[in-house]
Parts: sequence; structure tokens; C-alpha cells
Amino acid sequence: MIVVKEFCDDATVLAPRPGVDSSTAKQFEETLLAAIERGSGKVVIDFSDLDYISSAGLRTIIIGAKAAKSKGGKLILCSMRNHIRTVFDTSGFSKLVPIVAHREDASFAA
Repeated sequence: MIVVKEFCDDATVLAPRPGVDSSTAKQFEETLLAAIERGSGKVVIDFSDLDYISSAGLRTIIIGAKAAKSKGGKLILCSMRNHIRTVFDTSGFSKLVPIVAHREDASFAA
């Protein structure tokens, strides 16, 4: 797994690829939590290059959302392919974490 990290304004943008599953979720969780801890707590996860996410990956997203909230920040997901969005919708995770169409749509306003 590769996670591309960028900085945009006061947010960190993480773009994992090609997938987050049981063998890569721990690495992604460590990267996500480090980005939250070292930054403002505002993180955008760009899923444009993500082909697969397992339940272990979903768990990592919830852990990251809780960590960001505890720091006064926010976790926003963006650029999901249809099959990834279906996983989030079916599991109910799309009701727990904000999802926007494009990175530019991510807003950290209260």
C-alpha cells in the first residue's frame, strides 16, 4: 500500500492506494493518526485511487474520525469510486463520516 500525503491550507490530505485491507490497515491507521496528531486534526482522505477497502479499513476510518474529533478537527472523505461508495452506504459508514464528491468540496467549517 502507498499513501500519498499532501498539505492543503491547514489540512492534511491522504490518498491511499491501491487498497486498505487486513494486511495494510494497521499501516494506514498509523499514517492517519500521525497526520491527525502532527497537524491541525483536519484530514481529507482522497479515495480516487482506492480500488478496495475491507472491514479493517472501515475500522481505521472510524478510529481516525474519533481521533480528529478529539483534537477539535475533522475527517472528511472524498473522490470515492462508485463501488467504494456502495461499501460505505451499505455498511452505514456514510452516515458517520462526511463524504464529498471532490477534494475541493471538503469544508472544515463548523
